[in-house]
Amino acid sequence: MNKMKFLVISDGHGDLEVLDKLDSEFNSCDAVLFGGDFAKFKEIETGLPFLQKLVKKHDSIHAVLGNCDSPDFIDAIENYDICVEKSLTFGLPFSFIGCGGGTKFTGTTPFERTEDEILSDLNVLSEDVDLDMQKVILITHNPPKDTKTDTINGGIHVGSEKIRQWIENYKPFLVVTGHIHESAGIDYIGKTPIINPGALCEGKYATVEVQWDEKVLDKVPEIISIELKSL
Repeated sequence: MNKMKFLVISDGHGDLEVLDKLDSEFNSCDAVLFGGDFAKFKEIETGLPFLQKLVKKHDSIHAVLGNCDSPDFIDAIENYDICVEKSLTFGLPFSFIGCGGGTKFTGTTPFERTEDEILSDLNVLSEDVDLDMQKVILITHNPPKDTKTDTINGGIHVGSEKIRQWIENYKPFLVVTGHIHESAGIDYIGKTPIINPGALCEGKYATVEVQWDEKVLDKVPEIISIELKSL
């Protein structure tokens, strides 16, 4: 059996010190999944120093932008070869796809989008692409609607209906999200786990361990554990 450990983080918001506090997790994981928001709220210039420090922590990072990031910051994460937004990347046995930004809400952050705009990032996955969706990991800054990962104070669900529909339709292996700081949690849409690790700037993160038998090519990987953690 082959095993892999993912470090799942989101919403770093320019906090450089918290990255150093995770050194033991960076050292013990096989890949990092980042759900967006490199920059602080209304301080987009803090995104680049956070990105530059993050990429020094691990050689395998898969990331999207958050609503606090400038839309053109995608050029920076593409230059560092960690971007899965609007693209399909591969890292055996998994494939990664992502969509960035948040749904329109307050209008005070630079990357708020309609649901159709967010969903358009996933158009790279077409009927012409022969892909085993049971080996696909989706990273979406905006969580799907009506789960434990998209609830703001007052119990209001603010997630994306269309991202939820996409998950119901394609049934990926795993979904990593973020955005809603108060909704760190684990939920399921069908058999697909949805993980909001919480805000890294608040010391919250998650780990996921998986295993698979490389001798059986059509065997679906299995999740050994999902843990929400705090520094």
